[in-house]
Amino acid sequence: MGELAYLNKFFVKYKWHLILGFIITVGARVFTLVTPKFIGESTNVIEAYINGEVTDYQAVKDELLINIFIIIGAATLSAILTFLMRQTFIVASRKIEFDLKNEIYQQYQRLSLNFYKKNRTGDLMNRISEDVSKVRMYVGPALMYGVMTLTLFVVAISYMLYIAPVLTLYVMLPFPILSFAIYKLSVAINQRSTVVQQVLSKLNSFTQESFSGIAVVKSYGTEALVNEDFVHLSNESKSKNIDLVRVQAFFFPLMILLIGCSNLLVLYIGGTRYFNGEIENLGTIVEFLLYVNMLTWPVASVGWITSMVQQASASQKRINEFLSAQPEIQNHSNLVQEINGEIEFKNVSFTYDDTGIQALKGVSFKLKRGENLVIIGKTGSGKSTLLELISRLYDVQSGEILIDGQKIDSINLNLLRESIGYVPQDSFLFSESIADNIKFGDADATQEKIEEAAKNAAVHENILNFKEAYNTVLGERGITLSGGQKQRISIARAIIRKPKIVLFDDCLSAVDTETEEAIFQKLEEISANRTAVIVSHRVSSARNADQVIVLDEGIIIQQGKHEVLIEADGYYKKLYQEQLTEK
Repeated sequence: MGELAYLNKFFVKYKWHLILGFIITVGARVFTLVTPKFIGESTNVIEAYINGEVTDYQAVKDELLINIFIIIGAATLSAILTFLMRQTFIVASRKIEFDLKNEIYQQYQRLSLNFYKKNRTGDLMNRISEDVSKVRMYVGPALMYGVMTLTLFVVAISYMLYIAPVLTLYVMLPFPILSFAIYKLSVAINQRSTVVQQVLSKLNSFTQESFSGIAVVKSYGTEALVNEDFVHLSNESKSKNIDLVRVQAFFFPLMILLIGCSNLLVLYIGGTRYFNGEIENLGTIVEFLLYVNMLTWPVASVGWITSMVQQASASQKRINEFLSAQPEIQNHSNLVQEINGEIEFKNVSFTYDDTGIQALKGVSFKLKRGENLVIIGKTGSGKSTLLELISRLYDVQSGEILIDGQKIDSINLNLLRESIGYVPQDSFLFSESIADNIKFGDADATQEKIEEAAKNAAVHENILNFKEAYNTVLGERGITLSGGQKQRISIARAIIRKPKIVLFDDCLSAVDTETEEAIFQKLEEISANRTAVIVSHRVSSARNADQVIVLDEGIIIQQGKHEVLIEADGYYKKLYQEQLTEK
């Protein structure tokens, strides 16, 4: 239950909704309790007429009609207030759900890249959807029915004690047993609810990965194997849910059994005391039976409410785990300053803490504003890591990275990333139109600016060949495009914002050499006063570079200009000769 304390700030935020809902709920329950009272009084009038204590039939008839109208009026008012009650509590719960989802999403945005390497997408989705839905049931229906139940108990039992205290005490005998049973079942429900949500996260993660990798699944013909794994997870989910339902199933039968016992006690004890003259009117027994049966749903709902609270507690615990996580990359400055694009690495080393792999070892180089650096190296040599450090997706563990002569972690993080145009190795496109994907780099870009960026990325003509041109909606992750088209649209997205620093992570691997050269020519034209760092496997990319470095297992093994490196024996010359021969 301590996990749910996180929600108190939302209760404070929407306190007027909840206070109004509480007042309306109390009013609705008070009007509900009018019915048993006037039915009891009507029974007493009929009893008095039968016993001859009242002989005026018309007077009895008039009093019964008045009681009927009072009961109808009270029921109508109770129904109206119940409607308004839902408009306050349920609306407040939806607002809290909205706020909580936004808070979780904003936290996801703040958390560092390393967080996403350690957590699966399906689990992240489950916490912001299924877990938040469970929490909403606590702040909405559970709270609303809890107030209803409490109000009904307090008002009804107080009145019952007033009119027949001894009989009330007998009626209340089953309730301690009920309280103990609720406590024991609640503990079991909480434990099983946590397991159910964990299994659901695994199932969501597996499903998400299967759909994302459906092309691989089909190309390898492993549909049957994937389906077998899915069935296994589904069965596990079914089994855990059945375990939970088995415990929950005890609630309602137990509640009804105990209410039935209370009814029997009313009939036996009440009847005995009536015949002994200790209860004066038969209407009191009728009234008690109505009150006890009226308490059936509230008592039964205690189990349902408890179940919702326990499930919400389990879900909020999972949510809190992520909300309490601190981003590894912190913004240490709010200063607004212009970034010119000078980059310097001073003896930089970096090791991934999740794998223990040392990606960079003592890397040093300096780029002046407007210069181009091309990084060549084998797969796994640390090229992508170097670009990620410039974007400050990770922080270095030793050495220094300077931007315009300042330590990178002392620069406003938002400003730094706004000044960078980054094209990752895996070109990710959103399920939006081509124009919207390019505009992601500049939300205010005009159609003319979008087309200009596409022309500079040598993809404009390809886009015009589509039926809807720039309005063509892409499939998930840009699946409707070729690899080269995706890469060039990603480049257009990066350069449309006219960044001070451009980072290309082997983003032309899927285009031919001729197209690559055309793109680089365009980039040279538009990259005046812009610093560019380009990762490539092609020596042709480095011909016009101001500086070239060759990485091998995180160490710079060669450094200089293209003309110098092709004359020196080493990896660069060997690669140049191999690619020259291939042509």
